[in-house]
Amino acid sequence: MKSLKPPPNGPVLAAFVVGHAANIMDIAGAWEVFQDTHIEGRGPGFVTELVSDTMAPIVAGGRMVLQPKYTYDTMPAAPNVIVMGAQAEHTQAKLDWIRKASATADLTMSVCIGAFLLARTGLLDGITATTHHDFYDAFSKEFPKVDVVRGVRYVEHDRIASAGGLTSGIELALRVVERYYGEKTAAQTANFMEYTRSPERPAIA
Repeated sequence: MKSLKPPPNGPVLAAFVVGHAANIMDIAGAWEVFQDTHIEGRGPGFVTELVSDTMAPIVAGGRMVLQPKYTYDTMPAAPNVIVMGAQAEHTQAKLDWIRKASATADLTMSVCIGAFLLARTGLLDGITATTHHDFYDAFSKEFPKVDVVRGVRYVEHDRIASAGGLTSGIELALRVVERYYGEKTAAQTANFMEYTRSPERPAIA
């Protein structure tokens, strides 16, 4: 799998697509990885932002309230990484933005049943992907053009990736750190988080 190149100046911009009933772990796992990545002599490796249909507060899982900073119309810069987890509403504006932003992003990734959202954009058609293990059959039935890989933490391609359920997003996010900044930085980030990476780190294309 080819490495990813960070911007010449400044951090990688990671945009998290969120909506009603967004799963907190799907967001928080990857978010924490990215915000904890620091590069010696460079500073933060990533900057993270929430983007949604509106800037109105979102009631996420467990009644936690999220405050998006941008809408799909006001996002000021093209993201380098796009992340989406489980959420309840998939508006046309959301699908259109993901398709458009993915055309220039380095990587578009889903976590857990965020794979259903990503699949609705058509970006998974004809390739392999994974999702939460409880939803393999439902996903396969709804998206027959996607080749579902079962029993893995994540599946990656050069510009598209998908993680299994919940904490698998941490594994995939650390892999994204590795692709941008190298294995040493990914290991340092995992160590700071006191997180033990899975020995199973597939690169399935």
